[in-house]
Amino acid sequence: MRLVSYNIHKGIGGRDRRYRLERVIGVLEALNPDLICLQEVDRDVRRTRHDDQPRRFVEAFRSAAHLYQLNVRLKAGGYGNLLLSRWPLNAHHQVSLRLADRKPRGAQIAVVDSPEGPFHLVHWHLGLAEKERHWQARHLLDHHLFRESAHLPTLIVGDFNDWRNTLATGPFASHGFRQLTHPRSRFRSFPAYLPLTALDKAFARGPLTFRQVRIAHSRLARDASDHLPLVIDFHVDHRAQPPAQARPHHARHGTPPHKGLNP
Repeated sequence: MRLVSYNIHKGIGGRDRRYRLERVIGVLEALNPDLICLQEVDRDVRRTRHDDQPRRFVEAFRSAAHLYQLNVRLKAGGYGNLLLSRWPLNAHHQVSLRLADRKPRGAQIAVVDSPEGPFHLVHWHLGLAEKERHWQARHLLDHHLFRESAHLPTLIVGDFNDWRNTLATGPFASHGFRQLTHPRSRFRSFPAYLPLTALDKAFARGPLTFRQVRIAHSRLARDASDHLPLVIDFHVDHRAQPPAQARPHHARHGTPPHKGLNP
């Protein structure tokens, strides 16, 4: 299975400042993911020609399920997080992570019904201040993960804005998560045209195995946004899940080449 987490900067290029959503779609099509987690997705905003970007992505990738979370409201429209899944979502909810009067932030939480078994997927975009980010991580991990399915493996992805990487030894360590995007020197994703900082991260807990975790570098990706995409190839280890969760397993080990959202 393949997941891509990508801050698309509203489809505005980091260097040329031009709005070209087709470039972002092209980057994603080349990566061919099963799950897409996008940050800074506009809807009905003047700077992006009042496009309904969530609708355009849903139509482009023909996803089986999708969630859009409008976090920042503007005079007209706003922007937020978008999750697209090749497979159904057994459960989902969206959480505000706004602290006091800081910019609104949010997290999307879903149980993905993958062919390899269900797992938690958390997708978020955290704040710019370190204390804010630590509060946001603790708020979600302490209060908002699904209690009724706490045994499921969990994958947390998004734009963490954690340039000093302090969350890894803070809230995530205390909740038993391991960082997939380490060392930072291998996961520099911002700014896209000359990546110096690792802002786009992933953490995991439970029976998940990872074939590859990488930042996607291509000419189109360097032009399409001010971030580069994070790509995660992984499997749910159904053998490690409790018997009550046993279900038909369609392993991808040794299967034909990866197929993403598009049939």
